[in-house]
Amino acid sequence: MAPDPERAAPRWLPELGDRWRLHGPRVLLAVGLAVLTYSLFPETPATDVPVYEIGAVAADNVIAPFAFAVPKSAAELRREHEEVSRAAETVFRHVPAAFDTSRALLEAFETAMDAAAAVRPPNSTLLEQAARPHGVVLQPSESAYLLSAGRRERLIATVRRVFDRWVAAGVVASGAADQLRGEVLLQRGTDARRVPVDSLLTFGQLVSRARMLNPDPGSEVGTELYLKLITSFFHPTIVLDRTQTERRREDLRRAVPVNKHSVLAGEKIVGAHEVVGRNEHDKLRALQQALGDRGGSRPRFRRAVGAILFDFVIVLLLGVAIMQFRPQMYHDWRTLVVVAGLVGLVVLGAALVSHMRPLRPELIPVTLAAVVVSALFDQRISIVITMIVTILIGAQAPFRGTNALFVNLVGGAVAALSVRAVTRRHQSYVWLIATGCAYLLAAVAIGLMLDQSAGVIVVSAGHGALNALASILLALLILPLAETYTGIETDLTLLEWGDLNRPLMQRLSLEAPGTFAHSLVIANLAVAGGWGIGANALLARVGAYYHDVGKIARAGYFVENQMRDRNPHDALGPDASAQIIRDHVPQGLKFAEQYGLPRVLRAFITEHHGTGQIAYFLGKARSSGATVNPEEYVYPGPIPRTAETAVVMLADGVEAAVRVLNEPTPPRVREVIEHIVRQRLEQGQLRDAPLTLQQLETVKTQFERVLNAMYHSRIDYPAASGGVTSEFAKA
Repeated sequence: MAPDPERAAPRWLPELGDRWRLHGPRVLLAVGLAVLTYSLFPETPATDVPVYEIGAVAADNVIAPFAFAVPKSAAELRREHEEVSRAAETVFRHVPAAFDTSRALLEAFETAMDAAAAVRPPNSTLLEQAARPHGVVLQPSESAYLLSAGRRERLIATVRRVFDRWVAAGVVASGAADQLRGEVLLQRGTDARRVPVDSLLTFGQLVSRARMLNPDPGSEVGTELYLKLITSFFHPTIVLDRTQTERRREDLRRAVPVNKHSVLAGEKIVGAHEVVGRNEHDKLRALQQALGDRGGSRPRFRRAVGAILFDFVIVLLLGVAIMQFRPQMYHDWRTLVVVAGLVGLVVLGAALVSHMRPLRPELIPVTLAAVVVSALFDQRISIVITMIVTILIGAQAPFRGTNALFVNLVGGAVAALSVRAVTRRHQSYVWLIATGCAYLLAAVAIGLMLDQSAGVIVVSAGHGALNALASILLALLILPLAETYTGIETDLTLLEWGDLNRPLMQRLSLEAPGTFAHSLVIANLAVAGGWGIGANALLARVGAYYHDVGKIARAGYFVENQMRDRNPHDALGPDASAQIIRDHVPQGLKFAEQYGLPRVLRAFITEHHGTGQIAYFLGKARSSGATVNPEEYVYPGPIPRTAETAVVMLADGVEAAVRVLNEPTPPRVREVIEHIVRQRLEQGQLRDAPLTLQQLETVKTQFERVLNAMYHSRIDYPAASGGVTSEFAKA
């Protein structure tokens, strides 16, 4: 007895098979993402040590499993080194040889002046020439002053006295001790003693004291020359010993301990329900590092499976969210691959950031995924994807207890919301500014909450701005590839195809100029109608440009391209003529394939006539008395499925009808519009289009406005001078 087919194959099996074919590959894609995440963030001993952020409340006691040290950060060591360096004593050294040099220079100058003054007759120019080799530039009045032997002797003797009295004891150069406070170490030969820095005589003080010994205070020239000689021949006899000073500073730096805490085995680091302070946070970080350095507990199979399952659950939530909120995205495999690729890029970027020290969660490229998803799809699903990806990253071991979740949620969400319809290149500046401000706001909030310095806040905001810049630039590079792969076109793509200089448009304008002009009119009507109902007016305009490109193949068989009194259909039967007219739709698809027309624009080629009848030739065939198959006089369709293609269908019918009116007055234009729209409704051509009756009224009003402006009444001007007739002078 043959088995019952229903018993052998339960009814639910086919349904189960269909579900698996739909969901199975997507589940495997989620598993792949989870495995990738685990491979980039393998389980580490840090999973056993919760690293709480400062200000958080610990959930459990954390006890040190072994003794370890808490090292100071590089910034802390640098700060302490600077502090001890400032505390180190500055060493000055007395240099008697500098005094001898000053005396020798003064003696040589005196000898040169005496020799020049002994020449007869006396000549002040000789004194000027003799002074130059000694580094002294004498003015004529000064050289004349030195011609007097008495004044010259008194002047040089006083300078010698100043040097002997003060320079020999020790004078520092100007500015050498201006920034110093307290005591310095002064070495005189083998003797070294601490002296107040204020007790060191500076060159400025030397000049002030020298004024009291001025040999000729009544002479301005003598006073200037006196100070000039002191300045020219002075050499500081107390100098900064940079080598000794730096050696002392280095000794103090080496004495700074590199660790700030020592934790004993069994010591409580933080207790349950206690607020985590800076010291506790540093100890937890140090314990995490110590566990990693020791090799810790190696990842085991069970824990690896748990980590992958953990990541899989989060990725699965992402898939469920897409399935619930954007079913079309979920059913489109290529779209899911692009989303998975973006998530993988973010996870890879986060893995690279996790190896940075100090950790910089502001550099995780969540913004990249947010911008691309918003540009390709919409802001709502981008926000959802950004939130779930941020949770996935924030849950990984290196980022637990950090501000990665908050920072990237703020930055990614603002990036997703800032990206609207992409129609201009400069819009990327808006995205960059908005996202940069979001990272700045997050950095300020965290900085104020954790009592961070202004420098730390600025650095955090700077890293966020750098991430925004890099992510947005990379997103702009990825967008064209994602559009091509998914078949989803952004407004930038539509703008490119809206260029009338593209090859297909050039062919249409040259080979079917009437159709080209007709398409421009349809585009104007479609823009007005689409704008009025909130549809994508840009898509409607570009779609209208290409809706009739199939007419290029046999342009002369369409009335808008025909010469007067020359209609090739007169030599054909109605069935052949209908076939030619009907074929401009499949011919249009061939041209679209040849020139790589985007999928969204191809819909205008197939849907602008829907499944309407080729009424003229159908009526002609019926009037001939022959047997007629109505199916041969119907466009292949399908009927319009979007608001934009529906508007173009209505614009196409209305424009063709109004064009043949002898007197296109506003009442007659309105009557034609009403008739065409009512006819399309009665034929069921708009049943799949998402248009309401109220929106149709808006479309009709917009059509009426545009057509009345195009077909306005014209004025007959009187004949122009020069014999031009009024027939050609009309407006």
